[in-house]
Amino acid sequence: MHQVKGVRTWPLHSMLQTQALEKHLRSVLPPHSLMERAGLSTAKLALAISPHAKKIWIACGSGNNGGDGLEAAIQLHKWGKSVSVTHLGQPDKGLIDARRSWQRAKEAGIQFDDHPRPDFDLGIDALLGIGCNRAPTDQMANWLEIMHTHESPVLSIDLPTGLLPDTGEWLRSVKTPRLKGQRHTLSLLTLKAGLFTADGRDASGQVWFDDLMYDKSDQAAEPPESFALLQGNDSHKRTLRPHNSHKGSYGDLIVIGGAPGMSGAAILAGMAGLHSGVGRVYLTLLDKLAQATFSIQNPALMGREFEAQKLEEACVVCGCGGSDSIREFLPRVLHESHSLLLDADALNVIADSSSLMESLKNRHHYNKTTVLTPHPLEAARLLHCSVREIQGNRIQAATQLSNLTQCTIVLKGSGTVISSPYQKPVINNTGNALLSTAGTGDVLAGLIGAKIAQGQQGFYAACDGVRLHGAAADAWALTERSMDACMLATSIQSFTNGPDDSSF
Repeated sequence: MHQVKGVRTWPLHSMLQTQALEKHLRSVLPPHSLMERAGLSTAKLALAISPHAKKIWIACGSGNNGGDGLEAAIQLHKWGKSVSVTHLGQPDKGLIDARRSWQRAKEAGIQFDDHPRPDFDLGIDALLGIGCNRAPTDQMANWLEIMHTHESPVLSIDLPTGLLPDTGEWLRSVKTPRLKGQRHTLSLLTLKAGLFTADGRDASGQVWFDDLMYDKSDQAAEPPESFALLQGNDSHKRTLRPHNSHKGSYGDLIVIGGAPGMSGAAILAGMAGLHSGVGRVYLTLLDKLAQATFSIQNPALMGREFEAQKLEEACVVCGCGGSDSIREFLPRVLHESHSLLLDADALNVIADSSSLMESLKNRHHYNKTTVLTPHPLEAARLLHCSVREIQGNRIQAATQLSNLTQCTIVLKGSGTVISSPYQKPVINNTGNALLSTAGTGDVLAGLIGAKIAQGQQGFYAACDGVRLHGAAADAWALTERSMDACMLATSIQSFTNGPDDSSF
């Protein structure tokens, strides 16, 4: 397990890496033992999540995923549960291990049915595994529809049927399912990135993991080097600041944005910066009328005209609510700012200007810190592609954009992806749909900017900021109250108030 100074991370592996590990294990372990281990692990988890379930329906496909389900059925039947299996495989065809599990299930007296029992207490999805490349049809599609719309909990083996393991996208011909019951997924051998981003978080629900390595002799079959990391949601330990310190000890943040009608976006970024522990926030609003009056309601923010800003002495957050008016400020911002976060309309303007894009790319030659925080549409504009392509492989899109710009990228969305040249991509595992409201992205920009201003490196500031931003929303979710961006900005102070030199 990797560590980010108090924050746990887990390695994520691709489908090809997982398949290679599985092939190796099958070659060194006794025949059929890997499938038996997977079935036992599934059965144990089934009892843990639904200990009082009396009627369990297991939907099994014809491949190894179905074989895992059959092995789980054998164990649950042995433990006295009423198990009904619907099976798409043919006993005389298919993979050797799956055929053997079918024979073992028949010998154990497992009940095979042609149709799912309507009154099941727990459903187990063992239809398609990580190698699936076709959408469920006919009988399989009907069984999945029953599982998706039933009120009882569902446990998926390895990953939900039809979800792509590397991207978290449903197979193209799969309609986004209506998920009613509680969802669980047991990821086997490795953790798959798709469980934690795009549609994966909704589809997989609570993710559990078993590497199936049962004794010391198995350790020689450790997974290959991961291609990405999952960032945990550990509680943040507040930093104790020295008593003999002052506002200059904690960095300065400059926020530039807030065109007419959108001044709130820049103010939210500034307030988030203050609540994140930065020493001073200087705010330049593009709405001149708002610039003259905002300090009445926000006295902790200091107004300053753009011409008077000392961009090289602070972390600059530029673009929040900036509209196209931000265009005239970007050349100086890109040239003079040593530490810079670009958000919202600043990204749209750069996407539309080859000269500004070149200025952005050139910043890394001077060892200047640059973080971009696009949502999928903004990322699509920067890469000149469609939102569908961005969402179809979020890790790849974030990596491509970071390599293009030589910047740290925060690709926002479900399972936010943080990518930077020469770093493994990180998927964040905090946050929820309460963040789907106007202004929360501005809060994130101010939070990350404050982390950079206090001395954190750009990539680690982005990882830490995204995690804390999501953790604040998760804390709000526990209160069962609605949340807006102002509430989010204020609550940030409960999670952080000082610098943190976290590193992977």
